[in-house]
Amino acid sequence: MTIAHNTRAALAKHQLAPKKRFGQNFLVHTSTAESIVRAGGVTADDIIIEVGVGLGALTRPIARAARQVFGLEIDSGIIRYHQEEHDLPENVTLMHQDILKADFQNLADLAQGPIKIMANLPYSISNPFLFTLIENQEKMAWATIMLQKEVADRLTAQPGTKQYGVPTVLLGACATVKRLLTLKPGEFHPRPKIDSVVVRIDFNRQADRLKALPSYDHLLFHRVVRGAFSQRRKTLLNTLSSAKIIPGAADQENIPIKKLTEAAIRRAGIAPTARAEDLNLEEFIQLSLAFSE
Repeated sequence: MTIAHNTRAALAKHQLAPKKRFGQNFLVHTSTAESIVRAGGVTADDIIIEVGVGLGALTRPIARAARQVFGLEIDSGIIRYHQEEHDLPENVTLMHQDILKADFQNLADLAQGPIKIMANLPYSISNPFLFTLIENQEKMAWATIMLQKEVADRLTAQPGTKQYGVPTVLLGACATVKRLLTLKPGEFHPRPKIDSVVVRIDFNRQADRLKALPSYDHLLFHRVVRGAFSQRRKTLLNTLSSAKIIPGAADQENIPIKKLTEAAIRRAGIAPTARAEDLNLEEFIQLSLAFSE
């Protein structure tokens, strides 16, 4: 079933058009939106933060399933459209907000607890958005989001593959990721050039375990992972030496940084000649612990 009001007609009526700078691709099938909400696990008690309201294709089925929806939308034209049409359910509050600049404590207050997000993300902000979630992991419950297939592939990649990288490891340290649905370009207007994938990210599966480790340092872990992947084809010894991960290395002028780095890598039980893409999550954790000693 096509969404009740024709997407093109609705846009034309309000002199709107999908904006490239916002990466707008509007869902055009009600059945698809309903499938996303069902697969996403929205319940009647949930207060949902929706990112990217668009014309409301996803907002309406979320509102039917949830107790309340706070819809964040960056496009002032879309905000005006809904204000003029009065077309959103009563349990939806529309907010003119850029999610990348949002105060997550404020979102948690609105959600009355850990944040639950539903989002049809612009492709252009996928990575910044994911890193924003990671930075605010302690305030998150879960996020069900649409991503371009290549980003979803990176989130669920295995060590030793070209898709495996910084997002895989950092998200894996604080959450579990499950692929729910694959959406073809015809599900959107305008049509993107590639498939999209709906994923659900559940937070705090790994985080509590990591916090219990005596010398685990969240920021150091991030530095180690980013440093290790900074030059994918180079060895850990080279990448981590260049990244100058060793705490207090500046005070150890008589010991070459490369030697300190090699010692830390060996303490983790990892060969200095290994590459970042060869390490699994547990090995990255051990590596960051070794650098904290």
